[in-house]
Amino acid sequence: MIMKKLVAILLAAAMMLSLAACTGSPDAGGASASASAETQAPAADTSGADKTADEAGDSNYKIAVVPKLIGIPYFTQTGDGAKAAGDELGVEVIYTGPSKADAAEQVKMIEDLIAQGVDAIAVAPNDPAAVVPALEKAKNAGIVCLDWDAPVDNETLIDASIHQIEDKEFAEHSIDMLVEAMGDSGDYAILTGSLSAPNQNLWIDYAKTYAAEKYPNLNLVTDPIPTEEKQQEAYSKTLDLVKAYPDLKGIVGYATVCPLGAAQAIREKGLQDQIAVVGTAVKEDAQEFIEDGSLDIAFLWNTQDLGALTVKVAKYLLDGNELSSDMTIDGFPDISVDGNVVYLGPPEDYTKDTYK
Repeated sequence: MIMKKLVAILLAAAMMLSLAACTGSPDAGGASASASAETQAPAADTSGADKTADEAGDSNYKIAVVPKLIGIPYFTQTGDGAKAAGDELGVEVIYTGPSKADAAEQVKMIEDLIAQGVDAIAVAPNDPAAVVPALEKAKNAGIVCLDWDAPVDNETLIDASIHQIEDKEFAEHSIDMLVEAMGDSGDYAILTGSLSAPNQNLWIDYAKTYAAEKYPNLNLVTDPIPTEEKQQEAYSKTLDLVKAYPDLKGIVGYATVCPLGAAQAIREKGLQDQIAVVGTAVKEDAQEFIEDGSLDIAFLWNTQDLGALTVKVAKYLLDGNELSSDMTIDGFPDISVDGNVVYLGPPEDYTKDTYK
């Protein structure tokens, strides 16, 4: 922001000197001198357009929020929350992402946003390493950088990291819910959105360690299975699991499409009473599967709140504030802060009782 203010002041000074030179030059001619005189006053009147957000009001902030992809309910809802927060704060929110979980396309979008001169960029990276060069460019341009939903590899580039929940706590909760649904012994499998998604990988690592320590009679039958963030892929991979592991008793999914696709396959095979399915899912999408028993327990944080918190923390930083353990964000009394990480809070569990 300081760099942007300095550039704006220098440009304004250069413009005023140029206008003064034109009106004072005897070589300019009558018509040219007259035109300069006519444009000089309007130029002063419209100079507010070049002011920084601190000088002209919050509406001049441009905050870009980049999801992993658009077109699935999870990121539609986070986008709704981000845009609602922008309206509340009087800032412009640009919510844009690739149509599929494509790291290269996401990087290109970040570079386009840098060229547009946004004030802040918050990215949910498809590949935590691939976005680093683009974010380095953003930092060099004086842009505030955040990650959200999933962390970026290089923490030194990130002014704030917005996490849904403390990762270890969430992973352990997911295994506890799996055991509640299937019992504390037997074969289980893990579905994930992508093998390069850093938050999902953290949950999986913590979950495997916790399961081995607390529930030693659980048996993970295979490595975590990626689904390309697609429900149809989760459905087909679950059919493969059922065929390959006839004693399978449970499935846990770590992307919002995974439990839905798994439940779809379990329902199709009529295995609701034999194989338990739990995992992250948007409440509205999970309802039909929970009601017929093909999905036992879904859990998720408030997706709109995640988008809103991301925008509000971005503005908090743009206003010149620093993150601290006692910071307050309007509308979020339960957040916690650890270094540059801001935690939204615990998830909500959805069961048959939730929908009664």
